[in-house]
Amino acid sequence: MRWHPHSLPDQAGKTFVVTGANAGLGYFTSEQLAGTGAHVVLACRDESKANAAAAAIRARVAGASVSVLHLDVADLNSVARAGETLGALPQLDGLILNAGMVHPPTDRAVSLDGNELVFATNYLGHVALTAAALPALLRTPKSRVVSLGSLISRLMDSALDDLQLETTYSGWKAYAQSKIAMQVFGFELDRRLRAAGVGGASGVSSLVAHPGYSISGLTPGIRSVNDVSPRKRVIDTLQALVGAQGKHRGAWPTVRAAIDPAAHGGQYFGPSLLLRGRPVTQPATRTSRDRSIAENLFGRTAGLLGAPFPL
Repeated sequence: MRWHPHSLPDQAGKTFVVTGANAGLGYFTSEQLAGTGAHVVLACRDESKANAAAAAIRARVAGASVSVLHLDVADLNSVARAGETLGALPQLDGLILNAGMVHPPTDRAVSLDGNELVFATNYLGHVALTAAALPALLRTPKSRVVSLGSLISRLMDSALDDLQLETTYSGWKAYAQSKIAMQVFGFELDRRLRAAGVGGASGVSSLVAHPGYSISGLTPGIRSVNDVSPRKRVIDTLQALVGAQGKHRGAWPTVRAAIDPAAHGGQYFGPSLLLRGRPVTQPATRTSRDRSIAENLFGRTAGLLGAPFPL
């Protein structure tokens, strides 16, 4: 069946949680899911921005059902509180691990818990949130976890040996490592779900998606969600010549991974032309699927979180 991003399958009665849903890719993922009839929980750090995003979705999508949950993925106490709420849900059809720091700081910074900030934001908090939400995912038939990767995994590589980057920090290295870690996590999670007998077609599936080259200046303007200056519009329009697209289209691979009835665990979705285009399955990098790297990453993550992943 050919996938049409403008004609999505009905998801009425389902519940999806999107982290970092108040702007960018997270907002448009949420808006598109709301358009299918699903209830969407906007899990965000800034509640005022989350409420503005929820209001925008209600204004743009007739009958949209959305709610807001406070979540700061860089603060493990906040993650624990949000995770407790999610784990108690009677139904959780999809957990979209989207929140992230796209523009890392020039100098190394740490989270409230003392972990390198980009790694803590883009990866560590999401692992803890998934672990906490697992009970709700397990009691929901055919539920899914979608991890957000990045094209940077094809441009930079890392065996994830130095997670804290205490002496070798650079912003790009921190961002690349965090996104490679998310891809490794997504594929390893699916393997572990299957090995535990709770994955596969009728259980919980874990998929990975990347948005291609998606930028704000090519994205529809929405007040309090995507406010773009005229200057940035001009600059980003020029980038369309080299393959850039808007974030509303960058959300397509994530949405397909979350709701395509033909999709299955372990798949990797991205734009058909790599940087932009319709969402299709793609091969992931060798590092992303390396089991030895995954085992090492899960072990070190357990040490940072103080508990092993529950699979």
